[in-house]
Amino acid sequence: MGSTAITISNNYFTHHDEVMLLGHHDSYVRDKQMQVTIAYNHFGEGLIQRMPRCRHGYFHVVNNDYTHWEMYAIGGSAEPTINSQGNRFLAPMNPFAKEVTKRVLTDESTWKNWNWRSDGDLMLNGAYFTSSGAANAASYARASSLSAKSSSVVGTITSTAGVLNCRRGAKC
Repeated sequence: MGSTAITISNNYFTHHDEVMLLGHHDSYVRDKQMQVTIAYNHFGEGLIQRMPRCRHGYFHVVNNDYTHWEMYAIGGSAEPTINSQGNRFLAPMNPFAKEVTKRVLTDESTWKNWNWRSDGDLMLNGAYFTSSGAANAASYARASSLSAKSSSVVGTITSTAGVLNCRRGAKC
């Protein structure tokens, strides 16, 4: 509720329905100042939706590996700005779940003005990102937290995401 300067990085997510929700409620306007970076994560098998779902605020989704979703990968409501850069999206086999994005409980006449863009993302197996709003880089300045690497190196960047494999007494 009103949090900002949040980073979610280097995680390995599997077997979960609603992976992450950022923002308290569509009517909670203090979240309009929220700035979140989601970087270097692997979204793997058994995931359904919300990787993330964003309400209000500014979201930089950068250099993540999406290898599974059943409904959608990135969603939002309440006019968030989403800057998706250098991610790899491997769509599921389901022909009705190829879209990466979902605007939740909002009609197109409203969400077409929301700033959502895909920049340098790799779309595989029919995956597609529905952009909206402004195309110019200045509109995404508050949703840019670090320089994106090429999507071609996402597999390498996220290969060690998740729990550290340390033994007691060993250095990690």
